[in-house]
Amino acid sequence: MMKCKNNLHEGIHVPVAKIEASKYLVDVLNLINEVQREDCLDKIIESVQKQQLSSTLIDRSVCEQAVQECNTDQDESDDVFGVIDAFAVPRFTYVTDRKKFIESDTVGIPPPCLHGTAADKNRLFTNKYTMLLQRTQRHDLFTPPVIGAQMDESSKKFQLKPIEYLLGSTAKLGEIIVLGMLTQLKEGKWYLEDPTGVVQIDLSEANFQNGLFTENCFVLAEGWYEDKIFHINAFGFPPPEPAKTTRSYFGNINFFGGFGNQCAKASSKLRQIEQDNEDAMFVFLSDVWLDQVKVMEKLRILFAGYADFPPTCFILCGNFLSSHQGSQHVKIMKECFHNLTELICEFPTLVESSRFIFVPGPQDPGPMTILPRPPIPNSVTEDIRKKIPSAQFTSNPCRIQYCTQEIVVFREDIVTKMCRNCVKFPEDGEVPSHVNIICEVELILLGLKILNWID
Repeated sequence: MMKCKNNLHEGIHVPVAKIEASKYLVDVLNLINEVQREDCLDKIIESVQKQQLSSTLIDRSVCEQAVQECNTDQDESDDVFGVIDAFAVPRFTYVTDRKKFIESDTVGIPPPCLHGTAADKNRLFTNKYTMLLQRTQRHDLFTPPVIGAQMDESSKKFQLKPIEYLLGSTAKLGEIIVLGMLTQLKEGKWYLEDPTGVVQIDLSEANFQNGLFTENCFVLAEGWYEDKIFHINAFGFPPPEPAKTTRSYFGNINFFGGFGNQCAKASSKLRQIEQDNEDAMFVFLSDVWLDQVKVMEKLRILFAGYADFPPTCFILCGNFLSSHQGSQHVKIMKECFHNLTELICEFPTLVESSRFIFVPGPQDPGPMTILPRPPIPNSVTEDIRKKIPSAQFTSNPCRIQYCTQEIVVFREDIVTKMCRNCVKFPEDGEVPSHVNIICEVELILLGLKILNWID
């Protein structure tokens, strides 16, 4: 019991627990076996730190709320399957002072909207820069060397410099590495930008790493600075970080969305369910043109093949019509979904055992050029949702959680657009090897097209 008290006061660094709060937590933790007690205490401390405390003294009500939240997370994290709409994804902001991610609404950031302001654009890029900076600084190449450790060429360390460091120098600077956003402030001239300033860059002698570099992407640039121009020698993306490493720094926060505040990877129950159902299948289909007879015939063959062994889920992505039908587009799509409903109902085992997830394509009903795209309207899908309860129409992009697996589904012709807008097209022509979604933590790397600010 005394050990439990000591751990509690050591864990909560700044606030101090009152006597009744400490006694309450000791009573709660004594009900848990010693093997799991430390993990439970860490979760309670993390929950307390998320709360907006009016005092440095923690009373019993704060601890009760933290324990209740942990219990709720434990119950909710047992859900095996879930679809997370893009408009329901949790929003976190990295707070530099606390060196942790905090829910955006708790730090005063307004809820998102499709019609943003100029401040929203600035916040978008600032948050992304901050997130990439903290991740890059944890990489082995950029962590400070251990005092007294032997250094060799293979263990050489680098230091990131802000752009204001370059702008404040009148002398030539060599071997500089900068993390910044690639932007084109003037026609034909490229710049690097970060929260501290903007500098013009020279890419004539740059050695490009694999990737498609487009406007508004964040890059690591190495080179030398002279006469207000940053001459680039090497050009690459910020290094990626395995999810396991991220969790070791920030705990089991549920960044993905869905059930509870703890990520699915932390659930031993979900892991066991996944291992017990290793034959579970997901079927992905794209450009399912329901107005084409040949497509419907192939779907019938597909469903018949899976009827005896129903997969966990069918994910069908648009476009759901082969071409835009003008003013009759919605009417024709509604008829096509009715035909699809009748086809699926011919296979009762699929209706009972499989889920059907529908993701809209670029030409399906909705705002034509805005991402994320909302689900296909209910007026079009009313029939299939009524006859097939497991059918779910979601946004584009969307997220799917199955046990401990986290899947992102995005239907967009991004390769063509990125190749058309990249700074330098890959010399080898092997576009698939230049995909850089993980490094940029963003699905589509294209410049924003601002039509008008809404005041």
